[in-house]
Amino acid sequence: MTSASPWWQPHIHADRRPFLMGRNRLMAAFRLWFAERDFVEVETAALQVSPGNEAHLHAFATQALTIDGRAFPFYLHTSPEFAAKKLLAAGETRLCTFAHVWRNRERGPLHHPEFTMLEWYRAGETYDQLMTDCADLLKLSARTTGIDRFRFAGHECDPFTEPERLTVADAFARHAGIDLLATIRADGTTDREALAEQMRPHGLSVSADDTWADLFSKVIVGKVEPHLGIGRATILYEYPTAEAALARRSPKDARVAERFELYACGVELANAFGELTDAAEQRRRFEMEMAEKARIYGERYPIDEDFLAALAIMPEASGIALGFDRLAMLATGARRIEDIIWTPVAEFAP
Repeated sequence: MTSASPWWQPHIHADRRPFLMGRNRLMAAFRLWFAERDFVEVETAALQVSPGNEAHLHAFATQALTIDGRAFPFYLHTSPEFAAKKLLAAGETRLCTFAHVWRNRERGPLHHPEFTMLEWYRAGETYDQLMTDCADLLKLSARTTGIDRFRFAGHECDPFTEPERLTVADAFARHAGIDLLATIRADGTTDREALAEQMRPHGLSVSADDTWADLFSKVIVGKVEPHLGIGRATILYEYPTAEAALARRSPKDARVAERFELYACGVELANAFGELTDAAEQRRRFEMEMAEKARIYGERYPIDEDFLAALAIMPEASGIALGFDRLAMLATGARRIEDIIWTPVAEFAP
C-alpha cells in the first residue's frame, strides 16, 4: 500500500512552488542555450527492449501485448542514451533531450524513481568540449535563478569559478593515499589484491567477496566523493576502463577511458563519455556487466541488438547525461529532490 502523498495539499504546494518555478525558468534558459548552439531537441521513446546494461542499475519492467494477446518484455529506459546514439547513427550531429527516466531501488534526498535526465551529444567533437559546456551551464543556472553560491548539506560551491579538473588517479592519491594505476594492468584488466593491499592500511574495509570494482566503489564513496565540488565544481576524469563500459579508451593510456563526472557540493551532477563506437567491444563489455549483474542480483537485461548495429555506423562523438533535477536543486536552494519535481511518485508504506 502507498503512504500519504501530501505534495498536492495547498499549503505544501505553496512552499514548493518557488522551487518549481525556478526549475521552469532553468529549463527555458537551457533550451535557449542549446538552440543558440544549433542543437536539435529530440524526444526518445521511454519503452525499450533493453533499459541499459549497467550491473547496478535497476529498471522497471513491463510487457507489450500484440493484437492477438502475445506478450513481449519491455522496460522503461534508465537513460535515453541508446535511442540518442541511434539518432547520431541516423545523421544528427548535435542533439539534446530532456528525458523522463526510471530507476528502481532508488529513493532519497538525491534519488527518485522517476526523474529528468538532460542528455546532449556532439558528433565529431571531443569530451573536452563537454567539460566547457558544463562550466557554462553551471554559470547559466546561477544567473537564471539569481544566486551566487550553490549550497547543499553544509557545503558551498561557486558556480562562476572554473571547475577543477582532477583525474581519478590523482583523486585516489590525494584523498585516499592509493596508487590506483598500480592496480590496473596495461591492457586495462584489474588486480583486486593490489587494490585491497593498499586499502587496508587506510582503514577501508575489505571483504573476502569484494571484487576490484567493489573496492573501487568503496574508495570513491568513502574517501573521494566527500571532497569533490567543495568551493568550486570538480570534473573527475580519466576513469579506469573497467569503470567506463560505454566510453572509449584514452589514446594516452589504455588503463583509463574518456569518462568524466561533474560534482558540485559533493553531489554528482553529470556523467560524460568520449563515446565507444566499436560494436564488438561494446558487446563484450555489456556481456561482462550483465554477468556481474547476474552474479549479484540474479537477473540480467537483454542486449539491444539494434543499438549495436547502429553503433557500427555511428560517427565519433561525445555525450553527457546530467541530472537536471539535482542541478535545479542546487540552483534554487531546494533541500530534497522531491521539492523540485512537480508531481513526486507515491511512496510505499513500510
